Amino acid sequence: MIHRVLFVLALLLASLPGLAREQMQPLRISVGDWPPYLSSEMQHNGVIAHLISDLLADEGYQVTFRFLPWPRAYAAAAAGQFDATAVWMHKAEREADFHFSAPLLDEQFVFFHLKSLPFDWHSFDDLTGMNIGGGLEYSYGPGFDAFLETGKVNMERVSTDQQNFEKLLKERISLYPQEMNVGYAALRSHFSPEDQDKITHHPQPLLVNLSYLMLPKSLESSPQLMERFNRRLQSYRDSGRYQRYFDDLRQGKYEPAAHTEP
Repeated sequence: MIHRVLFVLALLLASLPGLAREQMQPLRISVGDWPPYLSSEMQHNGVIAHLISDLLADEGYQVTFRFLPWPRAYAAAAAGQFDATAVWMHKAEREADFHFSAPLLDEQFVFFHLKSLPFDWHSFDDLTGMNIGGGLEYSYGPGFDAFLETGKVNMERVSTDQQNFEKLLKERISLYPQEMNVGYAALRSHFSPEDQDKITHHPQPLLVNLSYLMLPKSLESSPQLMERFNRRLQSYRDSGRYQRYFDDLRQGKYEPAAHTEP
């Protein structure tokens, strides 16, 4: 009899993780591809996806990410087809569609350039006459966007980081502004160690920016979810757990997942 009771207890204990997962509330989040922060090709879907998943799991939610082109990720979430979308910089016009969480990511945009170029800058006017790479329909902050409109520099826009770095290596452009971790992730993914070694970045940031989880105002559940998310995010910051995700990023934990041959 005792053995039977112990056997039943063992079965119950073994089933608890599965039961806990079944009781977690599902959440769907639309995202764009932005390695190493968000990428279907990376471990845990990237460091920010990992952080969001763990944080919301501690609040009783099981997160599923849907990777979409950025405009579709925004529009679908605004229409209430997703519980949230990540990650976005704050713009006043977005407040019509979304609640903004507490800041989730600190971004640092820098100018990438060839090591062979003796480049230094202190103000945007120091860039006058240079040919610069850029992303399609991409904002680099109101200050630099306004400087671009003066025509003092020429920005050639293409669709990918890989294209911009190829142009940099061929000296068709002199500078490429990009978020620092994003830029180096692109270099590791697409270029040989020899080509990577030819490129560096200037230490002075072009833009220091905050990004957020956005929750649609079209869903009644969003204010409560935002409150729980913000509270848990603050606890991660206070405990030091938040920083550990980015320490792991620097140590290569979120490199692209290994592909096995069929």
